[in-house]
Amino acid sequence: MKLHVPDMTCNHCVSSITKAIKELSSDAHVVADLHDHIVEVADMIEVMPDKVIAALDEIGFEATLIEAEA
Repeated sequence: MKLHVPDMTCNHCVSSITKAIKELSSDAHVVADLHDHIVEVADMIEVMPDKVIAALDEIGFEATLIEAEA
């Protein structure tokens, strides 16, 4: 899945976001693009995008789904 996270501005943000996602699915592969404020998440098993968005919202990052996994 691909998410837009406009408030992600530094590596500390990336670390917090990655930790929150990995708490949902330890196998998740998270790649962040700070320049474009995009987070790509792969290899999440049985975790719906709304759960990821809620987890990020809980730690203070508003996220919008750009693309779900096919």
